[in-house]
Amino acid sequence: MSHPFFAVINPAAGGGRCGKLAGPALDKLRTAGIEIEAHETRAAGDGVALARDAYRAGFRRFLAVGGDGTSYEIVNGLFPEALSGERPQLGFLPLGTGNSFLRDFSTRGAEHASAALIAGRARSCDVLRMMHRDGTLYYINLLSVGFAADVAFLRHEKFQPYGELGYLLALFTCLARLERRSFPLRVDEEPEYDRRRCLFLTFNNSKFTGGKMMIAPDADPSDGLIEYVRWGPIGRLGLIANLHTLYTGTHVCHPLASRRAVRKIEFDVDAPVNVMVDGEVLKLQCQRLDLLPRALDVVV
Repeated sequence: MSHPFFAVINPAAGGGRCGKLAGPALDKLRTAGIEIEAHETRAAGDGVALARDAYRAGFRRFLAVGGDGTSYEIVNGLFPEALSGERPQLGFLPLGTGNSFLRDFSTRGAEHASAALIAGRARSCDVLRMMHRDGTLYYINLLSVGFAADVAFLRHEKFQPYGELGYLLALFTCLARLERRSFPLRVDEEPEYDRRRCLFLTFNNSKFTGGKMMIAPDADPSDGLIEYVRWGPIGRLGLIANLHTLYTGTHVCHPLASRRAVRKIEFDVDAPVNVMVDGEVLKLQCQRLDLLPRALDVVV
């Protein structure tokens, strides 16, 4: 093929599973006639630098070999550079843990992703842009604050070595604390900021998070809108009784929940908060969220 893919491989993704499976998976694509230049990351942030340098060198097709965090780093390497250049294309080999973005299109994971690459199936995708006190980040899946971000942050900080058990430990710790607080924001230049307490807020481009949680059932990655989901200050027993609805998307029907399709969100938070974005956990003082319509092509 005349336009090779620049593959960014995170060998640590999926607890090291990606490092073992990446070689054979890439060989299968090469056998099908896809030209690939492969590069491994060695530390957090390497994927950003690799993608940025490759775009500047003329590559326009990229392949995320890993999980959601790998594609997140590639997207942040491509933007904002790609806004003034040719629109890039991003394919996936989901060999990590979550792989939430691809679930909007198939539950067959790597099999579906490989078939899409071989067939050359691509569609346009919006890119969401979060401006915060220390800079700007870009994402294609979701950004969340509140309970889900607190669980992810605690797991990352204290329970990461325990795998799935670590997630449960973080979940039950946050459930015991159950902070329901305000993240002041206003939507599409409405006159008033919403300062009500909530359990969590998510700002979504696609439907799933954590692999199988359908956190935003109405999201569409190419509709030019941010799917904003809010769950109000539900209590412990109510949350436990309704946790299963996060996997079916029916949580948005709860009396304390709501969803809106919006174009811009402004924040009035006075300090950094825990943020979960496309498989990554950060502390950010969020300022403004908007959207770059159809700025990226995804191979799905």
